[in-house]
Parts: sequence; structure tokens; C-alpha cells
Amino acid sequence: MNVVCIGELLIDFVCTDQQTPMKDSVHFLKKTGGAPANVAACIAKLGGQSQFAGAVGKDPFGDSLIEALQTRQVDTSLVVQLPTPTTLAFISLAADGEREFVFNRGADGQYQLSDKQVKNIMQGCSILHLGSATALLGDELYQTYQQALRAAIECDVPVCFDPNYRIDLWPDREQEFVERSLQFIRHAKLVKVSDEELTLLTGKQDLADGCQYLHDLGAKIITVTLGPKGCYLSTQQQQAMIPAYKIKPIDTTGAGDSFIGALLYQLAKQPDCDFDTIADYVLFANKVSGIVCEHLGPMTGLSDYQSIAKTKKELNKN
Repeated sequence: MNVVCIGELLIDFVCTDQQTPMKDSVHFLKKTGGAPANVAACIAKLGGQSQFAGAVGKDPFGDSLIEALQTRQVDTSLVVQLPTPTTLAFISLAADGEREFVFNRGADGQYQLSDKQVKNIMQGCSILHLGSATALLGDELYQTYQQALRAAIECDVPVCFDPNYRIDLWPDREQEFVERSLQFIRHAKLVKVSDEELTLLTGKQDLADGCQYLHDLGAKIITVTLGPKGCYLSTQQQQAMIPAYKIKPIDTTGAGDSFIGALLYQLAKQPDCDFDTIADYVLFANKVSGIVCEHLGPMTGLSDYQSIAKTKKELNKN
């Protein structure tokens, strides 16, 4: 069961100077990144089948990114290399692992597919994941997202959508971001948001009210990630709070991506399941995400399903 992830593949330069604001940061570590690429890597590392579609530059960074995905068994046949330099993201980390971003955008925004290519992709796709932080900004990648959504609807392929809001990318454009995100949420079987994103998208402070707003638009399953508090899982019929595991966070970059990757890995194998089964899947996804946060970089802590299942972690029930 193949999960196709479309969006940005980039270099994360992660600051190793803890508790240092970006303007004062000096030392950076080069890591493979990009939200949908992280999701694809997580799925493949767990033992699933994933395909990444996106653009990088014809430069050493682009070469290393493609190699990094291939090493993790991700299908990169839909990746293209363009003359435009590879996109870069600089990330500084606070003591609790929270982040400050600066983007140097390049090739990812120029990714294009023909209608025929998109329809061909859908033929072998069990789930389409759209979760690029940069995809809704309005360039060729945004057009590709719209094409992919139309094709998924036409071919009855389930859509997973993660808005991946980054305030640094949307200065004075919040409402535009909301309107574009809701276009995709209307057709999504699975929506993954943080609590801050839920409030931004719905104007609701209460989790149940915010989720109901998105259900009324058309979203079937909603997961609201809450950091150390866990995840709020919601369908039209039932809701539950799924606890997180106790961890010692080093870097939260890729936490949400590994969460949704682990969830999609399980849903791709059993797409039609009851609420209790989905809740079990979310609990496992919380574990995967927690382990990733204990490593520097979004892909460093990824592992296979059996290794994750055997790793003992205590639930955070506070």
C-alpha cells in the first residue's frame, strides 16, 4: 500500500547552540528535512511503502537529499533536480526543543506535474499526503497541490492534509493561509493540526468545537497534536485524548511529521477501522514522535516498527 507525499525536500541547518536566538547563532548541523519528505521517510523506515514527489537543486545539497531518502528506502522516482538552488531552512532551538525558523527558499516551489502524471500517480496510490509548509504560498507547487487534490477526488484516493503553518512564511497573510488550507480540509479523510493551528483555522479555542468546525466542512478524522499532553483524536461520532510518552526532548523538528508518518503507515495497511483501532494507531504514533524528539534532526531517530514497538516508554498521564 503506497503513500505518496508531495512537497518540499530541503536542508535543515539546525543550530547546536542551545537557548540561543537565531541572530546570535553560530554553529549549525546539516540535516535532511522538509515536512512531507520526513513523513515519507518515517513510513519507509517503519517498513511501509512511500513515494516522495518534489524538487531540489542541481547541487550537492540536492544530491545529498535524494541519497538520504533512497537510503531510507523511499521511492524518489518523482523527484526532479532544477537549476534553482535547493531550499534551505535554518532552525534555532530553545531549551525545550521549540524552534525559530528562517527559510531560504529555492527549487521546491517550482515543482510541477502534468495532469497525466498526477493521474498516473493516483493509480498506484493508497493515500495521498499533502503537508508541505511551503506548498500553499502560491507558486508552481501550489498548483501541483491543487492538481493532486482534484485527481485524488476523481480517483477516490483518501487525502491526508497537514497545514504545517509557519508564521515566518506568512507575514500579514494569515487569512490567505486559512482560506487555502480549508480548501484541502474539505476533502480530507485525515487532518493533522496542532492546537495553535486548530485555533487559527477555526477561530475556536475549545478542541471539540474546533474539530466540529472542521468535521462540518468535510474532514473525517482529525488529530490535534498537543506536545507533551498527547493528541486529541476526533471523528464525527467519537472523541478521545490519547496520552503522549515521557521523553527528554532535544529537537522537536519533525515531531508532527513522524507522528503523521507513523499514523499513515498503519492506516495504509488497514484503511477501514473502528475508532478504538485508530486510537491505538495514534498511541503508537505518539511513541514514534517522542523518540524522534530525543534526537537532533527530523530523521535521525526514525526506526523500524519492531524496534519502536519493543522500546519501553512510560506514558505521560498528567
